[in-house]
Order: sequence, then structure tokens, then C-alpha cells
Amino acid sequence: MMNNSLFIRFFSEVGDSPEVWISQIFSVVFLTLVFNFILRKLVVRLQQKAALTRNLWDDAFILSFSLPLQLLVWLIGICWAANIAYGVSNVQLFLFAEQLREIGFIIIVAWFLVRFIRQVEINLSSDEYLSKPMDETTVSALGKLLRASVFITTVLVVMQYLGYSISGLLAFGGIGGIAVGFASKDLLANFFGGLMIYLDRPFAVGDWIRSPDKEIEGTVEEIGWRLTRIRTFDKRPLYIPNSTFTQIAVENPSRMTNRRIKETIGIRYCDAGKMATIVSSV
Repeated sequence: MMNNSLFIRFFSEVGDSPEVWISQIFSVVFLTLVFNFILRKLVVRLQQKAALTRNLWDDAFILSFSLPLQLLVWLIGICWAANIAYGVSNVQLFLFAEQLREIGFIIIVAWFLVRFIRQVEINLSSDEYLSKPMDETTVSALGKLLRASVFITTVLVVMQYLGYSISGLLAFGGIGGIAVGFASKDLLANFFGGLMIYLDRPFAVGDWIRSPDKEIEGTVEEIGWRLTRIRTFDKRPLYIPNSTFTQIAVENPSRMTNRRIKETIGIRYCDAGKMATIVSSV
């Protein structure tokens, strides 16, 4: 009964001929659906043309903007329909359509940038696009830094648009950061430990490392901001906090320039005359 009364009240605010605005909203939604369908077909054609060439930038761009662009079309269509509904009904709920459009546009742009950074990161580490792919550890560190920058910037822009004072927020963050720093010193130690690994580069993804101080030996699979994952030779995953590497010695046999092989070769006394031949052969 309550839902029906609200429905009747809504139509009484609209007027005696709701068919007009209902048809307008239906047309907007239908046009949005059709335009989105055409856009999806166009993106597929662009992906097929981009697949004919191996350019890491245009491939990353096309793969990254397809989903955000479709979401942007739906956002514009829904906000347009909401404006039509507000114009004939004066329902205050539809006033948020413009604000939703602005915030949604910011979030969609940020989503596209995050996808683009991630796709470029994959392409730079692939031998399909570069004859000499970039180091996976360096690419991963740059990608994480750029994505974090996009996320922080998006949050600040949205808060500024909503009317919050960024300067006050930053001042509060500076004071609160001291308390958070004391409470999460281990987390910060791991973060700076990971930063030192990225800067000093004692090892990279794919290297075989071991430590004489701890029972650590295996192949590096991933270097995160908090943990480093190592795959031991018996295929067990080993998760090590990054702060550990600032306190222990790490050997990197993968970067050895030479290998020393110590072997004892037995020779009979009767073959002493063949010693020179055996040594030259070795």
C-alpha cells in the first residue's frame, strides 16, 4: 500500500500525461543501448586492426579504454534520463544526476588510467613488443607507484568536488600520520624494505637467491610492497617480509660471472705419461 501511494503521488506531481516523459526516457535508454552496441562493435574492429601491428602503446590504449568508454556512455544516458524525469516531476532525488555525472566521469577516467598503466606494464615486460623487455621488477615498481598516484589524486579531486577542504585534510593527515606511523612501524619497515629492494636491486624477479643467515633459498617470483614471494626448489612458496632483507646477507648465484667446479680425477701410475694430454683436455 505504501509503494502504491508513493507511485500515485509521483504521477500526480508529473501531470495528467505521463506518456510524454515516459516515452522520452525510454528513447534515451534505447538510444544509449544502441550507441553502446555500436561502440562495442567499433572497439572490436579497432582491436582487430591493432592486432595486425605490434605497438605496445596503441594496443594498451585500445584494450584499456573499451570498458570505461562503455560505462561512460551508460553514465551519460542515465543522467540524461534523470534530468528529463526531474524536469517533469521536480523530485529532489533526480537533482543528484549532475553531481553523479561529474563524479562518475572522474572515476571512469581514473579507471581508464589504472587499466592503461597495468596494460603498458604487461607489454613492457613481454618479448612480443620489445626485443629486450624491461626488467619485470622495475616495471612492477613503476606501475605500482603510478597506480597509487592515480588513486590518491582521484580521491583528492572527488573530495574537493564534494566541498571538502583538501588543505585541512592534508594537515590532519600529517598529524594523524605520526600516530599511524607508531602503530604500524612493522608495516612501514616492510614498505621501505621493498623500496630499498627496488632501488638497490640486490635481486630481481626470476633470480635464484639464498641467505647464509636464514634458511632462505629459491627463485624470486614476486616482489611486493610488503612481502617477497620465493619458490623453493621443492616448489613450496616462501613469503618473506621485505624488512628481513635489510638485516640479513643475501647471495645471488644467478649473477655469478663464473662457475668453479672442484673435482678429483684419479689417474693410474702407469698413465703418468698421459698427464699433459689429460690436463689439456680438461
